Amino acid sequence: MAICYGLPSATPERAPVGRRLPRHVLNEDVFRSALIRERKRADRSHRHLQLVRLELSRDPGADGSGVWAAAIDSVVAATAETDVLGWLEPGVALGVLLSDVPASEVVGPPGAVAARIGGELGARLQPGAVAQFSMRVHAYPGRDGQDGPSGGVRDPIFNPELSSRGRRGWNYDRIKRAVDLVGSLFLLVALSPLLALIAVLVTLGSPGPVFFRQPRIGHMMKRFTMLKFRTMQVDADPKLHQEFVSRFIRSSGKVDAPGTTLFKLTGDPRVTPIGRLLRKTSLDELPQLWNVLRGEMSLIGPRPPLPYELVEYKLWHRRRLVEAKPGITGLWQVAGRSRTTFDEMVRLDLRYARGRSFWTDIKILLATPAAVISGKGAC
Repeated sequence: MAICYGLPSATPERAPVGRRLPRHVLNEDVFRSALIRERKRADRSHRHLQLVRLELSRDPGADGSGVWAAAIDSVVAATAETDVLGWLEPGVALGVLLSDVPASEVVGPPGAVAARIGGELGARLQPGAVAQFSMRVHAYPGRDGQDGPSGGVRDPIFNPELSSRGRRGWNYDRIKRAVDLVGSLFLLVALSPLLALIAVLVTLGSPGPVFFRQPRIGHMMKRFTMLKFRTMQVDADPKLHQEFVSRFIRSSGKVDAPGTTLFKLTGDPRVTPIGRLLRKTSLDELPQLWNVLRGEMSLIGPRPPLPYELVEYKLWHRRRLVEAKPGITGLWQVAGRSRTTFDEMVRLDLRYARGRSFWTDIKILLATPAAVISGKGAC
């Protein structure tokens, strides 16, 4: 969540300054590392963070060093010594990171620190110079831990490693997308006789549509409709699966129910006879090649969750949806799905996302047929 507002030209309530030694302003790389570290701590401790971005809207010319010196003095006077001060963009945008912010200050009007910074600027600079600054307050996580369009785990300012990785991985991402396009189109054409046969068997097995359309959460937590061959009776109640998955996530895979594997109930009474065969062989997943062709999924990536799964996610679980596009197969599918707890699955997805390469993709693709045959295919 981000709040943007103008700065006052006068001090509404001046904080006591006293004699303070100027605090060191971290360079861009060090401040980025500190930001990532504090975000990771917040993910696991449910703490709240705020980042105040103070930006100079235009070049002040020869007075630039003096203007920024006054701005830094203002921030130092208005913040605690434990707050982290550093450059977001050298000479353009200064950031101050506040940890352990009370939940009541995460949303709503700008916090007290931001107001004090504005007041200190008004006391040190002329109104014309103050008008050159703009201030933006970012909160992590967003309201009630949720994620709006410009907040939470999707806020770029709290994910500086993604933008830097994007620049380095530009060629990889483009080539991977090309492979997804060519591979999905080729497989759809080559497997068309098999797809037609499965469609006939699904129709004969039980009345209803051939395809099952299911809402899923994709990259950057965007919703899309995932296609599968229908394996259940029409209008099957999702409550059974929802209760199991919610319990599984909350207990981090410690559910010890017979006949269950990760996210699937193997003895599910809602599944049709032909559906059991399709699930056992993972052939029900083949229509997802259309999702790959559309760019909503990749051949390789994390499993896209259902919306009701996301409700049970902790903040650090959501990282798997930010750092890579979902895929038909992935590292956790070939690493022993039925033996993997939910937290371990998330760690495998994050390991893939942060170290993905062509060689890793090739190894996962080569390992997928064996995983399918052994019953550890994608779900």
